[in-house]
Amino acid sequence: TLLLETDIKSRCSMNGSRRNSGSSLVSSSSASSNLSHLEEDTWILWGRIVNEWEEVRKKKEKQLKDLVRKGVPHHFRAIVWQLLCNAQNMPIKDQYSELLKMTSPCEKLIRRDIARTYPEHEFFKEKDSLGQEVLFNVMKAYSLVDREVGYCQGSAFIVGLLLMQMPEEEAFCVFVKLMQDYRLRELFKPSMAELGLCMYQFESMIQEQLPELHIHFQAQSFHTSMYASSWFLTIFLTSFPLPVATRIFDIFMCEGLEIVFRVGLAILQMNQAELIQLDMEGMLQHFQKVIPHQLDSGPDKVIQAAYQVKYNAKKMKKLEKDYTTIKTKEMEEQVEIKVCGQVTRAQEAEENYLVRRELTTVKQQSEEASAQLEQAKNTIRQLQQQQQPRAKGPLRFSEESVLQLEQELVQARLKEAESQCALKEMQDKILDMEKRNSSLPDDTNVARLQEELIGVKLREAEAVTGLKELRQQVRDLEDHWQRHLARTASRWKDSPKKNTLSELQDELMSVRLREAEAQAELRETRQRMLELETQNQIHSNQLRRAEQESRCFQECVQTLTTQNKDLQVQLQEIKRRQAEIECKSKEEVMAVRLREADNIAAMAELQQQISELEIQKEEGKVQGQLNHTDSSQYIRDLKDQIAELKQEVRRTNASFNECMCVIPSSRTTNHAALFTTFHNRVEIRFAEACVPHFLRFDFEPYRSCRSVNYTQRLPVQI
Repeated sequence: TLLLETDIKSRCSMNGSRRNSGSSLVSSSSASSNLSHLEEDTWILWGRIVNEWEEVRKKKEKQLKDLVRKGVPHHFRAIVWQLLCNAQNMPIKDQYSELLKMTSPCEKLIRRDIARTYPEHEFFKEKDSLGQEVLFNVMKAYSLVDREVGYCQGSAFIVGLLLMQMPEEEAFCVFVKLMQDYRLRELFKPSMAELGLCMYQFESMIQEQLPELHIHFQAQSFHTSMYASSWFLTIFLTSFPLPVATRIFDIFMCEGLEIVFRVGLAILQMNQAELIQLDMEGMLQHFQKVIPHQLDSGPDKVIQAAYQVKYNAKKMKKLEKDYTTIKTKEMEEQVEIKVCGQVTRAQEAEENYLVRRELTTVKQQSEEASAQLEQAKNTIRQLQQQQQPRAKGPLRFSEESVLQLEQELVQARLKEAESQCALKEMQDKILDMEKRNSSLPDDTNVARLQEELIGVKLREAEAVTGLKELRQQVRDLEDHWQRHLARTASRWKDSPKKNTLSELQDELMSVRLREAEAQAELRETRQRMLELETQNQIHSNQLRRAEQESRCFQECVQTLTTQNKDLQVQLQEIKRRQAEIECKSKEEVMAVRLREADNIAAMAELQQQISELEIQKEEGKVQGQLNHTDSSQYIRDLKDQIAELKQEVRRTNASFNECMCVIPSSRTTNHAALFTTFHNRVEIRFAEACVPHFLRFDFEPYRSCRSVNYTQRLPVQI
């Protein structure tokens, strides 16, 4: 690890020499010569902290955080990182050797990406080197421990940083702890739900603390994931210089993902003025090229700015709840849509099955009707053949049979016609079901979109890797150029031929450098074109789906409007028919009542005629008796009877001036009617208030009839 740190320092000094020919060498030499007692005291302090870790962690947690923020010394990083994440005594460490003997399904992916992990670092640069081998071992072992996550490309950078500080078994244990306790496992899951939450929280912080920059990002369609996703997935290891990213990783081991939010917002605050002036392409270039070089001087400036950022843990928890609620609603809607689609398909399948079964039944009925028709025709032919030699008697019988068979034939043809109609209806239903089934949304759209998204991410990762390789080639060419300049500087006084050869070599190196720069620009242009094509394709798909949904909604609205109008017309027609029916029923009721009243009057006239005929009959009998009996005795008896009848008539007139009778109505309810005598007439007044009619008829025949009882009850039907 000491050699690795020395290599890092030498590479930083070499990069600085390209920007300033001599100043970085002077600064590096002065820095190496100024190892003061303060640094030695820092090492002694960290040695005490490591030896008394449990006590310091419990009682001096704040002082420990301050020390970690100032930076962990390189020689203590391995043990301090293990202590910070409690990975020093993990049981899984004993399983590491056994895991290496197993086979992982992710081995091909790991092998493919190893060369892309820290391609400029000496520890991982050479193919099949020790660094690449131990990196492969750790990634393979973890893919076997956590099969749900398996392998993700961004995690290799974190493991690579751990391997720069400690052996592979300890790096494996620390990586397992980071995945379990530092939210990295949720970040690297295939769904990447935690990454979406981090993007949502980070964008909310930008909207609150940098509103102008947030508005500019929204106007340029510059999404947070386009520049910040790698910050969270690799903890700035692919975005910042390695010493700066290592200092940030120190704080991450102590405080978690909070430092990523703070540093990310601090970077945006430092570059807000420049970013507002750029478009989307310019902002991408700024994040990729300008911001990393701003941190070459060291991490202290950005870390100080990070702890000036407002970070509210309670608000972050609230944002997490809001994001969970939003995602839950989206999942419920997707599940509901999927369930509705499944229910619809099940209903359609059931309807199709019923239609097919009914169609089969109709076909069987049609075949049976055809068979019966054919049998009837055969029977008719046989009877016609038998009819010729028979006589008239049997001829009449055969004619009756023929008529019966013709009727059966007509019925069979009717059944066949009904079967044909039913068959046609079933076919229409099947066609309608097929149309509805074809109009349903396809479940493969989501899978196709996911495949497109995965393809886009893979293309982007490959393009970024190619760009890094090209940058590495440019650095190699620059190194060769510097070495060539160093070699040729001492030989400038040589012969003219050698000087000419040197000039040609210089020109050749210059041409190669320009060629490499041109290739780099070409790769960047192609990458940008690929991103634009991907965004164009995504936007085109979104627009097409939105247009399809809009057309479907418009058709549904038109259909529902038409149905509503039809239903309103039907409702008005039904109301009109109901009113007509009520009027007709009222007219019929009135007509029935009038006919009943006419019948009552006719009945009263008939009773009056019957009474007159009875009186005439009695008079005839009396006349006959007078003619055949003794006149004097009979006259006396007759006078006595007349006197009795007169007394009876007087009693009747006195005591029965009013009498009651019961009249059943057409609605099967009894109504009381009051009979009153007025000037030799009878008035019948109905007791029911809803019938204000008076029925009058002549009462004179009943007065003249001495044998009629005035209190008799007459049935009257109204």
